Amino acid sequence: MGRMRRIWQPEIFYHVTLRGNNRQNIFLNDSDFALFFRALHYTYSKHSFTMIAYCIMNNHYHLLLRSPEIPLSNIMVLVNKRYSEYFKRKYNYYGQLYEPRYFASMVSDPISLLNVSSYIHQNPINTSSFIADKMENYSFSSYSYYFQQIKSPHPFLDTNFLPSIIKTYPEIKERDYCTYCQNYRMQTEEERSSHCQIVLT
Repeated sequence: MGRMRRIWQPEIFYHVTLRGNNRQNIFLNDSDFALFFRALHYTYSKHSFTMIAYCIMNNHYHLLLRSPEIPLSNIMVLVNKRYSEYFKRKYNYYGQLYEPRYFASMVSDPISLLNVSSYIHQNPINTSSFIADKMENYSFSSYSYYFQQIKSPHPFLDTNFLPSIIKTYPEIKERDYCTYCQNYRMQTEEERSSHCQIVLT
């Protein structure tokens, strides 16, 4: 049986994650992280996309983005191919760098965008081994730009969209987006699935 065709809706944000093959580390040092961002910048120069949260860990990454111009799969092919070629050249690596396919889920409503982005930003403080004591202290996450309220050097990162949701919904008790992130508690898979439509696992 052939692979399921990916669904693309240009107005919808997707939570994309991809791990190293066999859960191996694919970012070994700061220069590797920097090159991944260069791959994102290169792809953005070819096809514009909007990202509202990201977290790059040693053996996987999380992106929350939408691609209004071309299918999301085209964006991810460019990013992953460019980084994979760099990694293989640098480390004389042969074989498959990533798992066979990335995971993507459509995030269908504003509150779910807050929740998924909070989950992404909490990744560095929810690990079995110590990585960071606070979300804002992890260098390879978009959270620090929200926390410090500074402009991102990445043209594809929009740090205004999520805070605007807080202001739009009066029932949200948290005063700002960072407070929402800090107070967020992971939901069960059943609760998450009521808001996120899985495209491919």
